[in-house]
Amino acid sequence: MSETPTLPPIVAAIRESRRALARLLTRIENNAAAADLAALYPHGGKAHLIGVTGAPGTGKSSLVNSMAKAYRAEGKTVSILAVDPTSPFSGGAVLGDRIRMRDLHGDAGVFIRSMATRGNLGGIARTTADMIRALDAAAFDVILIETVGAGQSEVEIASAAHTTLVVEAPGLGDDVQAIKAGILEIADILVVNKADNPGVESTLRALRAMLDLGHRAERIMHHGQLMSVPAAAVVGEDEAWQTPIVQTVATNGTGIGGLLAKIAEHRAYLRESGVQTLRERASLNAEISERLRELLLARLIERVGVARLQALIERAILREIDPSSAAALLLAEGVQE
Repeated sequence: MSETPTLPPIVAAIRESRRALARLLTRIENNAAAADLAALYPHGGKAHLIGVTGAPGTGKSSLVNSMAKAYRAEGKTVSILAVDPTSPFSGGAVLGDRIRMRDLHGDAGVFIRSMATRGNLGGIARTTADMIRALDAAAFDVILIETVGAGQSEVEIASAAHTTLVVEAPGLGDDVQAIKAGILEIADILVVNKADNPGVESTLRALRAMLDLGHRAERIMHHGQLMSVPAAAVVGEDEAWQTPIVQTVATNGTGIGGLLAKIAEHRAYLRESGVQTLRERASLNAEISERLRELLLARLIERVGVARLQALIERAILREIDPSSAAALLLAEGVQE
């Protein structure tokens, strides 16, 4: 008989105890869990990551709440990561989403975590990717990531999730805005929530017009470069994913079953077409490159000293040196150290 591999202590702990998981997420948010992240990384990769984004007022939190209940009815475990705006007073998360998801509390198969953006643009926080990996290693079947609802800047969610839902709603006066909004280009599934409200047909027409005019793109690695190319060029015109529009009324559960079915279809498409691997490669390339830039910059400033950096900034203010030359000079001095 083959023995079951022993899990690292941190992985075993977060799978057995929600309190241990919560403590780990706090350390991650405070950038104090590098060793733990390295230990849990090999034990992830099984959860389906679903991003939920869209403008404020579209009912994202209610939709996430209904989706979580539907997944629980299927026997799946669910984690919800709600990226909230940062409180201007405490620097922490404004916990509006937790208030709206009160009926999920007490269910051992659901874990809800709010985190603050801490001023980061793009709809998600800098440590969101690491927190998702921790939840993945904790063996949840589905991870729902809800963004702050900042609008068109929330495209970062597309690189963090496998399936991205962009939520619209009728009656918000943004039918024309919907057609030109860059955020819609990242949608794997378009959700028209509050579909029982007046004006739903106008919203549907606007979204269909956008889909007819637009071209689905994928971010992939090609010859070592991160590129955005038409999806049809990756998997073929006939096989490319066609973004569906799903109508829901999250407050009473209408359309949620159909939405989960479309999410399952998209997950199957990602796996069978190989697009998921292409996306993960592009996402990891971007993440590692960004982390490398941060580490190199921190190391360079440490070597040349903050005083030297400030001195060059003062020279730039006096127009004695341009910013590009200042950066080149700092780099040369840092390499020579």
